[in-house]
Amino acid sequence: MKNIIKTTDLQIINYAEAFEYQEKLFFQNIEIKTKSEKTKNYLLFCEHPHVYTMGKSGNENNLLINEEFLKRINAQFIKTNRGGDITYHGYGQLVIYPIFDLANFSILIKKYIFNIEEVIIRTLKEYNIKGERFEHASGVWLKNKKIPEKICALGVRVSKGITMHGLALNLNTDLNYFKYINPCGFEDKGITSMENELGHKIEMNEVKKYVEKYFNEIFT
Repeated sequence: MKNIIKTTDLQIINYAEAFEYQEKLFFQNIEIKTKSEKTKNYLLFCEHPHVYTMGKSGNENNLLINEEFLKRINAQFIKTNRGGDITYHGYGQLVIYPIFDLANFSILIKKYIFNIEEVIIRTLKEYNIKGERFEHASGVWLKNKKIPEKICALGVRVSKGITMHGLALNLNTDLNYFKYINPCGFEDKGITSMENELGHKIEMNEVKKYVEKYFNEIFT
């Protein structure tokens, strides 16, 4: 029987509020699993107002601005419990949070990471953008550049086989906000967006449809 993935579009939502919503579904699934009952698979779409988030292994030196400057650019800084270092979320960026039970798909974390990167690679292909993986660096990259440029960041948390957090794909993102951090801890790599690559604004709802399609194709 095919696994059902329930998609919810949270639209524009503050990071903390989306985190709370994720955690609710995450802990519900863990509780259901401890009872040996059937867990559910959720796929959340959203955009966040300007915020820098730092994972558990992050280095605060990768935030290159102080609190006063954060206020000036109308951004927050939040420490969170995903993997990875610092990243930026903002308007024009599609944030994707899968709350999946890996056991439902008979996969482990390494394959899960591969699969969600594959969703983005196939989505980008719809726009004739060649997204690729980068050895020892998660996410999706454009490597046909002077330096590799990340177009989609990835950071997850897994407990008892249940996932949360996820992906951030740059569509029409203001890339200037990345100047104030070492994205994901890297000082020698760049950041790009679909708009930057194609030279025009990208329709967010169209991208969501492709992402949903490929999640349902890949996670069966």
